[in-house]
Amino acid sequence: MPRAMADLHCHTSASFDSLSRPETVVRAAAQRGLTHLAITDHDRIDAALAMRDAAPDGLSVIVGQEVRTRAGDLVALYVERSIPPGLTMSDAALRVRDQGGIVGLAHPFDRFRAGAGRGGWEDELQAVLPLLDYVEAWNARLMVGDGNRRAAELARHNGLPGVAVSDAHTVMEIGVAYTIFDSPIDTAAQMRSALREIKLVSAHGSRLIRLGTPVAKLVQRMRGNGRVRLA
Repeated sequence: MPRAMADLHCHTSASFDSLSRPETVVRAAAQRGLTHLAITDHDRIDAALAMRDAAPDGLSVIVGQEVRTRAGDLVALYVERSIPPGLTMSDAALRVRDQGGIVGLAHPFDRFRAGAGRGGWEDELQAVLPLLDYVEAWNARLMVGDGNRRAAELARHNGLPGVAVSDAHTVMEIGVAYTIFDSPIDTAAQMRSALREIKLVSAHGSRLIRLGTPVAKLVQRMRGNGRVRLA
């Protein structure tokens, strides 16, 4: 069985903090040898749906979303309807599950993003743990502090799989971290099974990469909150 090499967290210009055109993102993923790419824009799935039907040969696009909850971010995979922001973590996870999707905990200990230390975080984390399919044990954008180590420990302590993701907001970041699966992941059911036995492959990106995010946010505000252009 050929291995699947998947980057399960990336953004396109459909997100408020990225300027990466969806077509360019999927082309880069294919050129870099990925077999699966989850497009997980903030609180919307339109670009992911479009690219699922337009992915180049050899690449499967997983429709996903990074969901902003009251206490932190979740990643939803294999969804057909977007999850509204502002729910509790458990309510958001249940809505993903209702669609048959996969629920991941995104960068839980990144001090610069929603997660650990925010009001209600610990209570909501405990409530959502039974609903999680995986934890981002390696997020390539987390370059300050021990957040990845703590996330890996959280996954291990709770018997959850840990995955490696790029969390790419620029094209150059696509595939700098990814997860290798030794079984198919073309459906949510296959992914849930494959998560039980995974290998992680990761690589650091440059800290300079993250400087592109505030620039992207400014440009997207000037464009009107970053409505994606797919053509």
